[in-house]
Parts: sequence; structure tokens; C-alpha cells
Amino acid sequence: MSRSDDEEFELFRQEMTDVTPLAGEEVADIKQAFEPTLAQKERRRAAEAEEAENENFLSTEYVDLVEPEDVIEFHRDGVQAGVYKRLKQGRYSMEASLNLHHHTLVEARTALFNFVKDCHGAGVRTALIIHGMGKHTKPHPALIKSYVNKWLRELEPVLAFHSAQRPHGGRGAAYIMMKKNAEQKQKNREKHAKR
Repeated sequence: MSRSDDEEFELFRQEMTDVTPLAGEEVADIKQAFEPTLAQKERRRAAEAEEAENENFLSTEYVDLVEPEDVIEFHRDGVQAGVYKRLKQGRYSMEASLNLHHHTLVEARTALFNFVKDCHGAGVRTALIIHGMGKHTKPHPALIKSYVNKWLRELEPVLAFHSAQRPHGGRGAAYIMMKKNAEQKQKNREKHAKR
């Protein structure tokens, strides 16, 4: 036979009638008792950093190498030909840019992932990635350029990219176009619903 919550509470109160609270220094300081130690804080910081790194799924494994002078280009199905042509020609204003010069491969991976994520979240639609041509990189020329070519295809917010025009860095840079974020899509729906 089980008791209701009210019956359980009443039994508890009856059992506690002769209990007196502790007074003075014998009382535990709850705030201090649950304050994390320096080691706990450091473990938490390391775990949070690892979690943020695990979010970045971009791989530094196999990549199809491109040459320093190669044009890199890509567009997802559904991107209109005229829109892609304007991107290739550099006719959209670049709302943000990322310079990957002097980055290691691991640093470039993290920077590119965070840049695309932040731009998409902020509603940036077009941006410029300066990856360099990598003519003198070792062990392979154009290594970062090759990985940028691979990684941009893997990032879901990226609709299209193309090597930039000469005034914007030429084949050492790429224009990227991103999808609208949820807020921009909602505004677009509201705009067209009013018609």
C-alpha cells in the first residue's frame, strides 16, 4: 500500500518535531561548500574547450590537392546560374572576411569553421576567405587552399564559393555565399505573406 505525497510529508513533519537547527560555527557554509576548486574549474574549462572542438567536424585527413594557380569553385544544387555568376564576378559586397595567411592547418581549420558559423549566425550572406596561393608551402604547395576547397563543401551554411577576382586576392582568395539563417528566412516569409 503506497502513501500519497501529502501523507508522506505529514509523517516527515511528525518525525521532525523535536529536531532543533544547528547554531553557530557548526553550520556548513553552503556557498563555500559548493564552490569548485581550482582543479575542478580547470577540468571544466578543458571539457568545455574539448566540447567546442568536437563541434568542429572538419577533417584534416585526406584532401585532393589543388595547384596554386587553380580556380576553386562549387555551388549546391538550386543556386541560380545568375546568382552564381554574380558571385564569380565579385559583384556582391563582401560583408566579412577571414585572412588565413600564417595559419597552421589546425588553426585554419578552427578559424574557418568558427568564421562560417559566426557569419551564418549573424546573417552574413557573402564573405571573402583569403587562403593564399601557397606556392612555397611545404610539404605540398597550396595545402591550405586545398583544404579550404574541401572544407567549404562540407559546411552546410555554404551555398557556393569561387576563386576571387584579382582586386580581391585572385586565386589566393575565395568569395563565399551562405544560406539565410532562420531569422532571415522568417523575415522573408513575413515580407512575402503581406502581399
